[in-house]
Amino acid sequence: MEKNKVFIETNEIVKKFGEVTALNHVSFQVRRGEIQGLIGENGSGKSTVSSIIFGMLEPTSGSMTLEGKPYRPKSPLEARANHISMIVQEKDTIDMLSVAENIFLGEESTFGKAGLVNTAKMNATAQEALKKVGMEDIDVTRPVCTLNYENRKMIEIAKALYYEPELMIVDETTTALSQDGREKIHQIMRTLRDQGKAVLFISHDLPELMETCDCLTVLRDGKLIDTIASKDFDENKIKKSMVGRELAAHLYRTDYEGRLGNTSAMELENVTSSGLSDISLTLHEGEILGIGGLSGCGMHELGKVMAGLLPVTSGQVSVSGEPLKNVRQAMSKGIGYISKDRDIETLILSESIQENLTISAWKQLKKWKFFILPKAEKEFSERQIKDLNIKCSSGRQMVRDLSGGNKQKVAFGKLIGNQSKVLILDSPTRGVDVGVKTTMYQLISDLKKKGFAILLISEELPELLGMSDRILIMKDGKVKKEFTRSAKLRDTDVIEYML
Repeated sequence: MEKNKVFIETNEIVKKFGEVTALNHVSFQVRRGEIQGLIGENGSGKSTVSSIIFGMLEPTSGSMTLEGKPYRPKSPLEARANHISMIVQEKDTIDMLSVAENIFLGEESTFGKAGLVNTAKMNATAQEALKKVGMEDIDVTRPVCTLNYENRKMIEIAKALYYEPELMIVDETTTALSQDGREKIHQIMRTLRDQGKAVLFISHDLPELMETCDCLTVLRDGKLIDTIASKDFDENKIKKSMVGRELAAHLYRTDYEGRLGNTSAMELENVTSSGLSDISLTLHEGEILGIGGLSGCGMHELGKVMAGLLPVTSGQVSVSGEPLKNVRQAMSKGIGYISKDRDIETLILSESIQENLTISAWKQLKKWKFFILPKAEKEFSERQIKDLNIKCSSGRQMVRDLSGGNKQKVAFGKLIGNQSKVLILDSPTRGVDVGVKTTMYQLISDLKKKGFAILLISEELPELLGMSDRILIMKDGKVKKEFTRSAKLRDTDVIEYML
C-alpha cells in the first residue's frame, strides 16, 4: 500500500446532541503509514468524531470519504466491513458471554450453517486471535467477567485486530493498561503503520503521544485547532493549543514537607483477602498515601477491601478504631470510593448527572426523615456542576453521554456529596486531560489540607511521586517497600521494587 495516501477524510462534520454542539465543522485527513494522534480536553470532540468514523454515531451534517469514495457507515458492522476497527475508551465486552463469544459477537454465523454455530471452531479461532496480543494462555470459554480490567481490554484489542483493519482507532485504551500492556499496544500500532495501514490514536497522555505519533491533531470545544507534524512537537505549545490558555508550570504538589496528621483514619492489621496477603498499613488524617505496582500486584483489591467491597479472610480493617465489616458500614463511616472501572462500580450511566450527584447526599437533603424536595436536589447538583466545572447541557443530561473527564468529575462530586472523610481513589485521573488533571490534583491537595485521609492508587509513577506523602509499592499481593515524600525521589528508585 502507498504510504501517506489519504485513507479517510472528514469534511465539515457537525454533530449536535440537542442544543450542545459536540463537533463544529471538523475537517481532517487520516493517512496510511502514519500514527496520527488526536488530542484535546475532555469534551473537545475526540471520541465523538472517532465514533462517527466507526459508525457508532451519525453526523448531523457534513460528509466523509474513504479512499476517495463517499462513506457513511450506519453501524460498527458496516465500518468493520470497510476494514475499520475501533477500541473504545470504556468497557466494550458483555460480562456473561465467553471470551470467544465477545470476540465474534454479531459474527457467529460465519462459524456454522443453518443457524447452528460451530462452537469448537469459533473457540479455536478466538485462541488464534489472542495469540496476536500475547494472551494465548487465556481460556476462551470462560465468561469475560472473570477476567481483570486489563485482560478485558486486551481481548478488545484482539477482536479489533482479527478483522484485519486498514484503519485502527485506539480511543484512550492505554490508560487501562499496565506498562507492559501499553508497550504491547504501542508495538501493534507501529506494526500496522509499517505495513502501510493507518492508526488514529486518542490519548490524554501527551508524552506518550509525542513519543508514539507521526503527527498530532488538536481539537478544542468541538473545533479543529491544528495538525502538527512530529518534527514540530513542543509540549507547552501543544498544551496551550488544547486549552486555549497557559497551564500552570507545576502539575503536581510543590511542597515536600510530607507532614502527616497524628490521628489514624484507617488501619489494616495482617489483612489477607482475594489477591492480598498479610497487609498492614495505617492511613492518617491529612495524608495522601500512594499505592503503586504492576498489573496484578493487588493494589486494586486493596482499595476494594478498604471500601468494604471485598471480604477479609483473616486480619482486620479498622476505621477510627472500630472494625469495618461491609460496604454499608464503610459508607456510614464516611468512606468514599472511586473505582478504576467507574462506569460499572461508581456511576449509574443510565441516570442523569443530578441523580448521580444527589444519590449519595440524601442524608443532607432529606426532610422529615425520608422526603427530598426536588428544588433542593436541583440546587445541590447545580452547585456541584458549577464548582467542578462539569461540561454538560444541564443536570438532567444522562451521565453516559458525558466525556471521560466529566464522568470522573461526577464521581468526585458523589464523594463530596456523601461528605466522605476517607477517600479511596483508584486511578482517579484515568482518561482525563491535563486541564482536568490540574483541577483534580488541586482538589485532592485542598482536601488533604482540610484533614481528609486519601488513599491514591495509581499505575502512573509521576502521579504517585508528585502527589503522595508516602508511597507503598506492592508486588504479589504484599507491600514490598515504603517511600516517603522527597524532591530527590525518582521513578528509577521505585521501579526495581515492582519487578
